[in-house]
Amino acid sequence: MDNREPRATADSDRRRLLVVLGVTSVYFVTELIGGYLTGSLALLSDAVHMLTDIAALCLGLLTLWISTRPASSAKTYGYLRAEILGALLNGLFLWLLVVFIWIEAVGRLRNPHPVSGLGVMAVAIVGIGVNAFSAWMTSTDAPGGPRRGMAIRAVFVHVISDLVGSVGVLASGALNYFTGWMQADPAVSILIGCLVLYASWGLVREGVDILMESVPSHIDLDEMRNDLLAVSGTEEVHDLHVWCLTTRQIALSAHAVVAADADRDRVLADMCHLLQTKFDIHHLTLQLERDNRREHEPEHF
Repeated sequence: MDNREPRATADSDRRRLLVVLGVTSVYFVTELIGGYLTGSLALLSDAVHMLTDIAALCLGLLTLWISTRPASSAKTYGYLRAEILGALLNGLFLWLLVVFIWIEAVGRLRNPHPVSGLGVMAVAIVGIGVNAFSAWMTSTDAPGGPRRGMAIRAVFVHVISDLVGSVGVLASGALNYFTGWMQADPAVSILIGCLVLYASWGLVREGVDILMESVPSHIDLDEMRNDLLAVSGTEEVHDLHVWCLTTRQIALSAHAVVAADADRDRVLADMCHLLQTKFDIHHLTLQLERDNRREHEPEHF
């Protein structure tokens, strides 16, 4: 793997996050003014939500910068996992935000507030356009480039929650304007909170799995072991570990017992080629053994 790839990917993600940060900041000010002029608590609350997204974007940019810092003798992997920590914090931050939304929604169901439904709808329509653009900027991999990291995917979850929130605000404004049902806003807010929890669950789970050094979900460890055993000259594979350094980099370590008459250099080359081409794993540590030392080693899979 080209050592420049993580930095190139981070630069690509950083540029997209800066664009989204600029657009989000402008809309935050728009919602703040619109909420004040229309008397809409829904818009003011959504503006606060947008403020949390600005914080999430800044956190994403910070972790991307940290993750590109070079390795040192104290941190031999560098700061690659700073991106994972930032994404996990963003996901947990969303959960706290949902709790806040639900508490506010219950209060509004009991004590509804009159708002200017038409003004709310106008600002919400602008929000749908802004959030749709931001979702497009953060939803796909760069054409011909590396795939998105967790930092930008975490921001994507925030943006989707904003998009759903804008649609909800539009619906609540329409219901308020055409039917006079003032409880529409808190009812929609509760539904939005459920959708945000559902959308962010995968992000939080993936972050925890990476920090726990779980086997990546797309890797079949039994299939990998069988493929390694199929390499000519290999008698046994044990102490096999596969984990993520980041969402884009997978590491592997294993011990392999080779036949006494086998060419160890050829066995090592064949195993490396297999792991790099079939499983896209380039950070490899393979220990070849003539005598099986499994019984003298810690018990592992």
